[in-house]
Order: sequence, then C-alpha cells, then structure tokens
Amino acid sequence: MNLLDLSGQTILITGGAGAIGRVIVKTLADHGATVVVNDVVAPEVATAALAETGATGERIHYLPGDANDPTALAGLFDQLAAGFGLPDVVCCHAGMVDALPVDQYPAEKFDALMQVNVRAAFVMAQAAAQRWIAAGRPGHLIFTTSWVQDVPWPEITPYTASKAALKQLARGFARELAPNRIRANVVAPGIVAVGLAKQQWDTDPSYRARAEKAIPLGYMQPPETVAHAFLYLCSPMAAYMTGSVLLVDGGCSLYPMD
Repeated sequence: MNLLDLSGQTILITGGAGAIGRVIVKTLADHGATVVVNDVVAPEVATAALAETGATGERIHYLPGDANDPTALAGLFDQLAAGFGLPDVVCCHAGMVDALPVDQYPAEKFDALMQVNVRAAFVMAQAAAQRWIAAGRPGHLIFTTSWVQDVPWPEITPYTASKAALKQLARGFARELAPNRIRANVVAPGIVAVGLAKQQWDTDPSYRARAEKAIPLGYMQPPETVAHAFLYLCSPMAAYMTGSVLLVDGGCSLYPMD
C-alpha cells in the first residue's frame, strides 16, 4: 500500500494560483488527487500561473471565486459537487501580507488583510463543514498559518496576528467538529523563498541579515517543502491527526533572533 497515493481524493485549495499554492497543487495532483483550485484571478491568469510550475493535466481544475463571499461560495460548492462531488479535503490557503512598521500601518490595510487571511478562511471552512455535515460525510480542513503565529516579526505585525487567529480558528473547528468526523489541521511554514519574502531577501540587506539569523538551517525554505507537508496531511498517514500544527520552518521558531 502506497501511503502517499491520493488517488480517489478530491481536494479544494483556495489561493491555489499563488506562488506557494501552485506548488502544492502540482504535488497533490502528481500523487493522484483531483485538485480544484480556487482563486480570484481570471482563468487565463490562473492557467498561466499554474503552468509555470508544471501544474497542468486532467486532474487540475480551476473555479474562480471570492472565498470571502458566502453567496459566491455556495455557487462554488454547487459547481464542485456537480462536477466532482464533495471534496474530501478543503485547504484554506489564500493569504496576503504587507510590510510596514506597526506605528504606520493603515487601518484600512489591516481590515483588508484580516478579510483575506481570517474571514475568508472561516467562511470557506464553515461552508465546507456545513456540506459535509448535511451529507453525513467526514471531511478534512487544512489551514495555512506561519511560524510567526507564535513569534513576532518586525513590520508584519497584523500578518502575525492574523496567523495566530487562524491557528486558533483551526483548533476550534477541530474541537467542535470532531463528533462529525471532520478534522482540522494546520501547516505552519517558515520564511519561504517566494513572494514578498524572496523580494526582500534579494533587495533589502537589512532584511536578509535578519532573516539569515532567524533561520537555523541557513537558507530560505523551498516551496516544495510546504507542499510536502500538505501531501502528508492529505495522506492516510495523518488520518488520526486533528487540531495539530505541523511546523515546517527550518527551525525559525526555535529561539528569538534579536
């Protein structure tokens, strides 16, 4: 028995067209899962982004929609059910980050970040749970947080707060929905070599010095290592896990760096 064979599973992932998301999508599809990608970008943009990482093929499908909108989500789940059946796993992965000193962070940016990072995850997870409960089916929620859920990091304080909230949200879903055979777990990556972190690493010497000091393993996290954490949680090997936080951060959370 291949414990990493995801054949027969349907997995929905929000933010799947993003830099880390599309690596997760490819990894899950490569191991046999049907992966339905949800994001807010146009289909042609999503298709091009997924193709950049080789996330193509008959097992990968794109359904655009705003995970923050319950009405749009109802339509998304209806489409999903009609085309693929209810998902076995829903990955609440969509997120955003801004870097500004905490005393200069605009309230409107704070609100926008919380909408994407926390509210959208809650609305998506709630919608999935309602469908699973109504169908009398088990389900699995996976939330993406970050090592900074527990460790302050300069200039992204609202982001760290959102990830701490998301960790507790996931554990709350796990605690309340266990009687319905619905599990919830967390993947908490470190400083991943994509997006804003990679841009700052390449262009901001002070950030790079701070980040290098914060990573005991000494190099930025390859996105594939995040995808492998998702692969493990989606596999039968993690079948008895719920309410767990899978910390995959290269040791960033081991000690304060300042």
